[in-house]
Amino acid sequence: MEINFVTKNPLKVQEVEVILGNIGVSIIHTPLTIHEIQTEDIKHIVRDKVLKAFNQVGRPVFIEHTGLYIDSLQGFPGGLTQVFWDKLKAEKFSELFGRLENTSLTAKTVIAFCDAKKVYIFEGSVEGNIAPEPRGNRDFQWDCVFIPKGFQETFAQMGEKKNEISMRKLAFDNFRDFLVSEDL
Repeated sequence: MEINFVTKNPLKVQEVEVILGNIGVSIIHTPLTIHEIQTEDIKHIVRDKVLKAFNQVGRPVFIEHTGLYIDSLQGFPGGLTQVFWDKLKAEKFSELFGRLENTSLTAKTVIAFCDAKKVYIFEGSVEGNIAPEPRGNRDFQWDCVFIPKGFQETFAQMGEKKNEISMRKLAFDNFRDFLVSEDL
């Protein structure tokens, strides 16, 4: 079976292929631009985006959305993380939030899959803290400022170990279990 993964980020495709493993599903990188609605409601964002993607692709498709939910900001930016990050970048983000008394946050990945009949949603989340300064490679956006709970390193410093504990892995584990159990 082939499933289209609509994302512009080839690093996400590589990460997802490793996480899903060999389950008899081929991931087809589909680098379309899908306009995201701007709301804090992550489930509304992913449902809208996967339906738009399905309308363009016309075949089974999934999208993923990963966001940061900062405790001191009552869960903001959440579904708006990309817009937030694009304005601040690593240095400013750490300067503003990594030196506060409360640096706690949650990173959450939400996947939406559409098979032409229905939209399915899968989630995974990891608690952590914001680093006082960016550390590690900055290619994967905020990985350089996210320190998962129980660790001293940022995701960016962990290399492949990140794939064993990340919110994306947890969400895609749920997605993989669904794909294996369904007769798609």
